[in-house]
Amino acid sequence: MNRRIVPLGEARHLPLWQRPVTLLFLMAIAMPLSFATWSALLNNFVIEAAGFDGADIGWLHTVREIPGFLAVGVIAVIIFMREQVLALVSLALLGVATAMTAMFPSLGGILTITMLSSIGFHYFETVNQSLQLQWLPKDRAPQVLGLLVAAASAATLVAYVAIVMTWETLDLSYGAVYVASGGLTLVIVAYCAVAMPQFEAPNPQVKRFVLRRRYWLYYALQFMSGARRQIFVVFAGFMMVERFGFEVHEVTGLFLVNLLANMAFAPLMGRAVHRFGERRALVFEYAGLVGVFLAYGGVYWFGWGVALAAALYVLDHLFFALALALKTYFQKIADPGDIAPTAAVAFTINHIAAVFLPALLGYLWLVAPQAVFTLAAGMAATSLMLALLIPRHPAPGHETVFAPLLPAAPAE
Repeated sequence: MNRRIVPLGEARHLPLWQRPVTLLFLMAIAMPLSFATWSALLNNFVIEAAGFDGADIGWLHTVREIPGFLAVGVIAVIIFMREQVLALVSLALLGVATAMTAMFPSLGGILTITMLSSIGFHYFETVNQSLQLQWLPKDRAPQVLGLLVAAASAATLVAYVAIVMTWETLDLSYGAVYVASGGLTLVIVAYCAVAMPQFEAPNPQVKRFVLRRRYWLYYALQFMSGARRQIFVVFAGFMMVERFGFEVHEVTGLFLVNLLANMAFAPLMGRAVHRFGERRALVFEYAGLVGVFLAYGGVYWFGWGVALAAALYVLDHLFFALALALKTYFQKIADPGDIAPTAAVAFTINHIAAVFLPALLGYLWLVAPQAVFTLAAGMAATSLMLALLIPRHPAPGHETVFAPLLPAAPAE
């Protein structure tokens, strides 16, 4: 591991391949090579290898989200380990676990390896969000975050194209694809560990549990986002396999369309957040998601067909890309030293519902799949109401539209 420490203000003098933004882009590429490939094959793998039904897939995702609920543990880890180092260690764990996924084709084995990969994924995402908000200037953060989404999509596109073009012609196995994707993540992690210096942000991070009243709206939006996201992640793709019989190359083809859409639109969405503000961006996202989830229910209730279901799946992904506005909203209202501990707390809040919701809704799915999507539409509507409380220009002391009307809060 490269132990050279470079203050963030001096990093601009480094060659481009050693700068903080380059590291953010490399990590943005490395993570989905493992996680997105794992997700693309997951529904087919668990059904074919272990005979999963709706209840089993619900339990798998509940287990997968437990480390997200425990992401607050990052606060304890960064007392002893730098955030940048923790990010790379977590990515390495994700890569190793992904490579080993197909070696355990049983309910117990899949749940165990899923737990390990999830620890890597969630701890990386927690620290990565913190580093992004510390390292990116506020005036450029939305645009760069949009480009990071596009870069991750482009990297994953290469992997998905390979799966679509070679899965049937080369008769690939799940094990071969999982080993290749996890191995590529490990190669990128090794490069980042050896070639990159360690960057020192100007604002030391508070290394203890932080829960501030003035961040309440951010916490509420994170909770609703996590609950709503679970329904999409767990059941939208599962529906395409169970209801419409999608095979691996067809599911991956659908993911390819999502990636192309993200590559084209994520940078535009970043610029839109910068121009129109977080409030308008999030209101637009949540209003769109209400319609998408209601239409999902219609696909099941009225049998509207596979073409509409596939179109909704792509549209759903596009709306979720606007979630970067939630990051920049927090960046604007946060004390600089609160970013790391609040990222951990927010990740835990985001995953509260994720611990029980997939398993609970898995049983509901067995009797009324359309009711699952109706519930998601209600969650999106609740998020819409909360987004209306974001001020046009959020800032410390102006976290909600009500903040200027309230007496100043005592120091926390």
